[in-house]
Amino acid sequence: MESTSLVLSVVSIANMGILGLLICIFGKMYGKTRAQLPLGMIVVAGMLFLHNVIGGFAYFSMEEIFSHEIFPYMLGVGIAELAGLIIFLKITLD
Repeated sequence: MESTSLVLSVVSIANMGILGLLICIFGKMYGKTRAQLPLGMIVVAGMLFLHNVIGGFAYFSMEEIFSHEIFPYMLGVGIAELAGLIIFLKITLD
């Protein structure tokens, strides 16, 4: 596995970890309040989780199909998503 593909996979796994934590937090929030907003947040986090599962699988299994020139851009998107999720998690925990 090429190092760029490995980094993309690690970023995707980190995103999935944060999203899993957010889903748990919003699930507890929904259990306490029965409000609709946490349900919506669970759906959004679940869709992003699915996106990262599919992306991580693609990085591992279809590396030879991707053009290697696009990997830095994909890495930038993944890191931007990771930064946004970290900020979202911090806001949620405060």
